Amino acid sequence: MSTRSKAPKSSASKRDPATSNGATPSNGRPGSKTSAKVPPARINQYGIPDWRLEQPEFEVVEVTSGPEVHYEIRGDLNTPVPPIRDSKYLSQERCVELYRWMVMNRRMEVALENLYKQSQVVGGVYFGLGQEACSCASAYALGPDDWFAPMIRNQGAQLVRGFHARDIMMQYMAKSGSPTHGKDGTSHYGDIEKRHMVSPISMLGDLLPVMAGVSLGARLQGKELACLTWIGDGGQSTGVSYEGINFAAVRKLGLVLIVESNLWAYSTPTEYQVAVKDLANRAIGYGMPGVIIDGTDACQVYDATYEAVERAHRGEGPTLIEAKLMRMKGHAIHDAAAYVPKEMHEFWRKRDPIDRLEKYLLEKKWLTPQQNQKMVAEVEKELEAERDFAVNSPMPEPHTAAEGVYCDGCHTVKPKYGMPQKARRSEGKLKESEAAIHFK
Repeated sequence: MSTRSKAPKSSASKRDPATSNGATPSNGRPGSKTSAKVPPARINQYGIPDWRLEQPEFEVVEVTSGPEVHYEIRGDLNTPVPPIRDSKYLSQERCVELYRWMVMNRRMEVALENLYKQSQVVGGVYFGLGQEACSCASAYALGPDDWFAPMIRNQGAQLVRGFHARDIMMQYMAKSGSPTHGKDGTSHYGDIEKRHMVSPISMLGDLLPVMAGVSLGARLQGKELACLTWIGDGGQSTGVSYEGINFAAVRKLGLVLIVESNLWAYSTPTEYQVAVKDLANRAIGYGMPGVIIDGTDACQVYDATYEAVERAHRGEGPTLIEAKLMRMKGHAIHDAAAYVPKEMHEFWRKRDPIDRLEKYLLEKKWLTPQQNQKMVAEVEKELEAERDFAVNSPMPEPHTAAEGVYCDGCHTVKPKYGMPQKARRSEGKLKESEAAIHFK
């Protein structure tokens, strides 16, 4: 099993899923359907497929007691944890490798939290605790030429697509060796040359039209690519989100949008932000496919993303995937999330995506307890070396503060895949309308 995915190769002209992450499974093409018996998806009241094996029945309500307002959760919170849904596409080897990426994601963020408490971090830190399956499995389903634009909680996606843990650590520590060379202390960096990563944008929702534009730009150069990005349940309510999704739907662009329906928009519960129960229902209004999945089930995340990526490669347009899960920490490290009912945390803690996938692999005997212990130890050893590298890296020299801020002939902007193809024009002279004559 490889310890690091290779960066996507821009020279590949056609997607081969067997090389999506630089690892070729022993049983051949991972995109081919396996013999797993997958139960049929349920259909919600508006006709949207729901792949989940459970539909939790509870809600958050606002309670006023004297001058104070707090939230309580009502409903059945004692339901058993459902099993993992067998993947139609993941082989044994790739499923184990995906599990490793998720463990790496979790342990790296634990290391980041410790660095923050040691005053090694400049600014804040954002965590994706409980969302590792959503970040890692979706990025793992991309082809080598596909693009992605992570949000603050999708650091696992960066690991899968070729970034090192040291890159992310140094970025938060504002070290000179970080992707922004110490000019930014959070997640605002990308790599459009090798890893096909568009930098996160703090204004939530703005990445959607940007990724639609990336897909359109690739199409004009003769390529149909999948462009993956994520948005929270709060961020998808912004106006620019609607504009970006609508444009992608109208032009049938390869936008793959995962709505991380993590139940809290900062301190506002979903019930007090939107009236719809399933955010995937909004796909109907855009005229595009939508699907609901369990965001803590890595197999569901991978399969839904894989099928959306294949649609994009065929030029069939965007897909909206609603991943139901919960943000298990506050908005950032400064937010203790005291507003979240404790019972809600406990319910989702039992559905920890890493614990669920570990149990799944052990029960299928795809991983033995000894192999699991060895793998976790290897991850810890690798992260220790990455942490030491980041801690011992120098801070940027003062004179570099003004370097690389503005582009003044530093590089040439040119098409990535070839010269844009000319749009076809209708033959014959256009007739002047009465309105045009009037305005003359």
